[in-house]
Amino acid sequence: MVRLGGLGTAEFAASNADFSKSGSRGSRARPGRCRMNFPLRYCPDGFERLERLREFYEKRPQDRIYARMNVPTEALRRFAERYPNGPTACPDLGDRVAFWDALLAERAAVRDDSIPAAYLSELDQGLYGGILGGDVRFMAHPENGWISSMVPPLLREWSELEKLTIDHKSHWYQFYLRELETFRRAGEGKFGICHFILIDSLNFVFELFGGSRTYLELIDNPEKIREAVEFAYRLNIDVQKTFFEKIPLLEGGTCSNMVQWIPGRIVSESVDPFHMTSVEYFEQWGREPAERILAAFDGGVLHIHANGRHLLKAVSTLRGLKAILLGDDKDFPSAFSELASLKGRTGDLPLVVQAEFPEFLAALDSHRLIGGVFYKVLNVPDIDTANRVMDRVHAYRA
Repeated sequence: MVRLGGLGTAEFAASNADFSKSGSRGSRARPGRCRMNFPLRYCPDGFERLERLREFYEKRPQDRIYARMNVPTEALRRFAERYPNGPTACPDLGDRVAFWDALLAERAAVRDDSIPAAYLSELDQGLYGGILGGDVRFMAHPENGWISSMVPPLLREWSELEKLTIDHKSHWYQFYLRELETFRRAGEGKFGICHFILIDSLNFVFELFGGSRTYLELIDNPEKIREAVEFAYRLNIDVQKTFFEKIPLLEGGTCSNMVQWIPGRIVSESVDPFHMTSVEYFEQWGREPAERILAAFDGGVLHIHANGRHLLKAVSTLRGLKAILLGDDKDFPSAFSELASLKGRTGDLPLVVQAEFPEFLAALDSHRLIGGVFYKVLNVPDIDTANRVMDRVHAYRA
């Protein structure tokens, strides 16, 4: 029996009943289609949302804007009470299902451009190293309800690389399969399942030796780096193909914590190791592995942190890239505050940025929002405010 993560069975059922009443309030059904026919019950006017997202990622209009409204939820409040920020034990799958179900049910009354989908944060960096025998460690993130994973460096010497194998019977590969099946069953008819990040290229070498030594090995042992990158490609292809075999597409597209939903089988790439290098290093070591794995699927999306914005122009030309999420970091200007300049480097490539609610609203009021952008609006006071603002977002033309 799935545990309900702090909700009693009757309370949990009542929350879903409340959704069934509030979720239809003010929804705009797609002409010619019954709203209830959309595959996800937690997504009012889902066909309309997919049409807008398809337009954004395929037609790339530069006069329209798109948005997700992040409102306070009881699910996140309860998670934060239970999990302080920091190391934690391996999560119970029943607890994780219950958290996402409760969170996404609460958000169903928000009429924004989001798609309700669970992000399997437990299967991020730690999964890849865990499959190879690494010591998987978990970290709780009360701000977003994630429990993420990592491993200490796997190797001491390059001679150990040839001993690494992709073992489908390993504990963590089997955990991966159980989590995919658990969430697929729990989400069926209610919410989707997001793709999760690739750990390929130098990200994978970080798993082997840690960051500092990886940069040194680029100079001292470039051929060994290439061997590791080749192994990483095979490992990532295996992991991601398993995901798409087990998790059905939603109306022909991939649910994404980065970009909500996007047509095709789309992977989530990372160029984080190159944030600390020059553009030349990215061209030498990062471009080919990224383009190779994007070509193995229907393309990909990626994120860039604030300290990697010098890579933006080069990264935006990756073959197969569909969109970039621009992250914010402490002691750097926000991407929202520099958006005009950043968008000038990327052309019509779809961008996703974060914005605090007051600054987003001020820019909306003064008609200063830049088109061709998806805005993740943080700390929106409540659902009613979110829905009023979304009416203006849908009507906005840059």
